[in-house]
Amino acid sequence: MNTLLIGKGEQQVHLNLKYANRHGLIAGATGTGKTVSLMSLAEGFSRQGVPIFITDVKGDISGLAMAGTPNEKLLQRAAQIGIEDYHNEANPVVLWDLAGVQGHPLRTTISEMGPTLLSRILELNDTQSGILDIVFQLADDQGLLLLDLDDLRAMLALVAEERKEVSAKYGLISAQSLAAIQRSVLGLERDGGKDFFGEPALQLEDLMRTNLQGRGIINLLAANKLILTPRLYSSFLLWLLSELFENLPEVGDPEKPKLVFFIDEAHLLFEGCPPSLLKRVEQIMRLIRSKGVGVYFCSQFPDDVPGEILGQLGNRVQHALRAYTPRDQKAVKTAAETFMPNPKLVVSEVISQLGVGEALVSMLAEKGVPTMVECALIAPPRCRMGPATSEELHQVRAQSPIGGKYDHSINRESAYELLNQRRTGVATSNPTSTASDTASDTASDTANDGQTGQKAEEQGWFSELIFGNKRRQGLAETLSKQAARTVGSQLGKQILRGILGGMLGKSSRR
Repeated sequence: MNTLLIGKGEQQVHLNLKYANRHGLIAGATGTGKTVSLMSLAEGFSRQGVPIFITDVKGDISGLAMAGTPNEKLLQRAAQIGIEDYHNEANPVVLWDLAGVQGHPLRTTISEMGPTLLSRILELNDTQSGILDIVFQLADDQGLLLLDLDDLRAMLALVAEERKEVSAKYGLISAQSLAAIQRSVLGLERDGGKDFFGEPALQLEDLMRTNLQGRGIINLLAANKLILTPRLYSSFLLWLLSELFENLPEVGDPEKPKLVFFIDEAHLLFEGCPPSLLKRVEQIMRLIRSKGVGVYFCSQFPDDVPGEILGQLGNRVQHALRAYTPRDQKAVKTAAETFMPNPKLVVSEVISQLGVGEALVSMLAEKGVPTMVECALIAPPRCRMGPATSEELHQVRAQSPIGGKYDHSINRESAYELLNQRRTGVATSNPTSTASDTASDTASDTANDGQTGQKAEEQGWFSELIFGNKRRQGLAETLSKQAARTVGSQLGKQILRGILGGMLGKSSRR
């Protein structure tokens, strides 16, 4: 079958896999069943052989890895919806964690992240972002790899040392802005960025795997701590979407997606997003579907997603919204306006009356036309509707097929090491740095000592000639006696000055 059963209103509601890459939205107030709908959709895709990537913000989606417990109420709901083969089962899950604690380390390099997204993570202003662009360009020009935060710090230190020369070639760099970037890098490292940047970097094909039974692997990113640093969380998601967009081949509209991407707490992706980056997200959302990737946002309110992107989300599951405040009332109105009208429903009224596990549903049908909105009971998942324990997650990770590939970091030669070698090379030019240098300098010193001795010997001979020694009278003494006799004579003085000046001058020239 090429459809997923979503639930049942007047009749069963299905998601056509051919249009699953047209993106979607799961929205609703806290406690209305959004997470259960997400889990039901995810395991439905997995059974159809479609790999999944999910961000688990609260930790409760980890139940996908465990089989659910038989429950009379769930069996009744399954029978009411018309699910014939309903039974509890676990799903194939691979655990990921940027910090490498709750799953395999998920890394990328500084170069792959790029200056634009990195500037957003570091919360840099326009001037500081321009300096970061220069740092990346300088690294490219000098053939230096930027892999981890050590490499970035080393490049920033290089720019600080050679600021005048770099400014003359690439543009003015102020010491204050450079120092601000260095402080931001320190803060990023403290927030866990040191674990995120490095190697081995994530290979996209490892997110697009199936198991031996042909079921799509569910990649679960533990984001309960990552969410505490919203900029890092949102920038990571933007980076991953960009990587998928830039590296996957065009496939048009396949019979089923190559990958489905679920983003929980989607509002964090767009908060504080500069217009240029928002434009980039919009472009990715428009074009990534032709790469066979569907993106599903999960958030409380539909208007958490910008209008330009909201209009591209063809598959909708809207749980209850409570119109307690003007903000809630506006959200209800927005949600009602985004659905294909149904003459049998007043959406703006029904949306606040939905019970837990009920939702307004509209999916894309043939030719990509959205169906009329229906009030439906959502199909229950077969996995555990609650978090897995630490021991269970440890066992899941131990059975992972890719643990040996990512669990151990690699630190190969890059900017940090090469720049340290350069500095060490300057230091070793000192005469005592190496054996060969020492031998060369010793020979040079010996030659210099010989020349110095010869010069000293010549100066000693002239000294004795002029001033004499204990055994004989020197020329100066002899002439002085003669000069004494002619001291009153101007001619004598001139002769004395001429003789002494000529001899002393000759000695100094030699």
